[in-house]
Amino acid sequence: MSVRSRKIPSAKTSWPVTVKHPKGEMDGLITLVNPNGVLILCSRPLKLNEVCWMTINAPSRSFEVKGLVVWSNIYGRDDEITPRGMRVRFLKISSQNRLFIASVLEDQGVKKVAEDYLKTLNTTVEDIKSGAS
Repeated sequence: MSVRSRKIPSAKTSWPVTVKHPKGEMDGLITLVNPNGVLILCSRPLKLNEVCWMTINAPSRSFEVKGLVVWSNIYGRDDEITPRGMRVRFLKISSQNRLFIASVLEDQGVKKVAEDYLKTLNTTVEDIKSGAS
């Protein structure tokens, strides 16, 4: 089973975020978070494959991560079904912040799925470090 085909647990949030990119900064709202990335509602989403830095303001902490835009609703409808925004995959995030996200998932009742997914991530990281393929 590939990593892409797994169901990754997500938590509903309402976290303010500031996105920094070469053209400036913009504010948005993170509505979904998982160990791999976030869904950000914002008025001016970035283009697909743009890299950005985000300052995420969660209720109990603020942290920075580097991300890659993997989905963007720049030109589509802006309604309840398809709101204006973008999905950003984490490129650089500390293990402490990834564990913080896992704790948010736990608080929302998806603990078992989150733990299994984190074990998979750790195994993959260890395989890369050891040179296994």
